[in-house]
Amino acid sequence: MVKPRPVYLNLPRIRLPLPGIVSILHRISGALLFLIGIPLLLAGVAASLATPEAYARLQAAAAHPISKLMLLALAWAYLHHFFAGIRYLLLDVHQGIELAPARRSSVIVLVISLALTLVLGVRLW
Repeated sequence: MVKPRPVYLNLPRIRLPLPGIVSILHRISGALLFLIGIPLLLAGVAASLATPEAYARLQAAAAHPISKLMLLALAWAYLHHFFAGIRYLLLDVHQGIELAPARRSSVIVLVISLALTLVLGVRLW
């Protein structure tokens, strides 16, 4: 008996549906917040409470364009994770679990998180 060989999956060619993309982005944003956002927030709070000079250095560092881009990425991660989390809570209680509402809610999550990130970006600069 000949066993069938494993199928080669070309991952870049696989097209995920939009709810799948939202799910992956939810995981990425959670990892980004956990690995970078929380340590950065704690370091910033510690530095701002240490001395007035440390607070001034923190303000100067936050005014740099690369820092602003990083803060904007963290703001997107927070907003996306928040709204996708609400979507998943609603799915857990069987609200919007059919195909059309699930796709619609994934579009809503993406649009709201990107729009609010754009608003924060305009306010940041």
